[in-house]
Amino acid sequence: MEGKLVIPGELVTEKRMRLGPHVFVENGKIYSDTVGLAKIDRGIARVVPLQGKYMPKAGDVVIGIVVSEEYSYYIIDINSFYYSFVPKEEIRIPLRKGTIVSAKIVKVDEINAATLSDIRVFRGGEVLTISPVKVPRVIGKNASMLNLLKRGTGCSLMVGMNGRIWAKGGNIELLKKALAKIERESHLSNLTLRIQKMLEKEKQHTRR
Repeated sequence: MEGKLVIPGELVTEKRMRLGPHVFVENGKIYSDTVGLAKIDRGIARVVPLQGKYMPKAGDVVIGIVVSEEYSYYIIDINSFYYSFVPKEEIRIPLRKGTIVSAKIVKVDEINAATLSDIRVFRGGEVLTISPVKVPRVIGKNASMLNLLKRGTGCSLMVGMNGRIWAKGGNIELLKKALAKIERESHLSNLTLRIQKMLEKEKQHTRR
């Protein structure tokens, strides 16, 4: 049943298996807790979400937006179900509402609220979004796709594991087209080659 589309509460398998992400056991059977593709590999049942919010994980680098300031910490939106927090002692300069930052997740509590550190402030630029599950395709093996996007668009890029991408300079509109194609075709093979051809075609078109 590799790649079967399932919805929350739908049966993934009746067999006994180890549990991967986005599945749960009820009456000895394994069900999905999200919309996604059910996969069984090496005795592990899991569901790969097709879309949705980011699930924080310690060690991930994310891109966030400052929401508000409290007495001893800042509240950061990282495209998750709950806001995240960064202690003011971690920050060298005050942050303002709407400031774009990158951060490392150091801890995730029982309700999936994350504590952040290693804050870096971005000046200018634009934040683009994709589905968090598509981030590995934007980066590519050994950063092959990411490097291709940088060269092909001339943009400075920072990709967060939470589905946010900070971009500055270069051809932002071309970058948006490339990201949309990645999102649509992430399940297909030879994606990097297709993106390369698209970028080259767009460049030739603009030279005319």
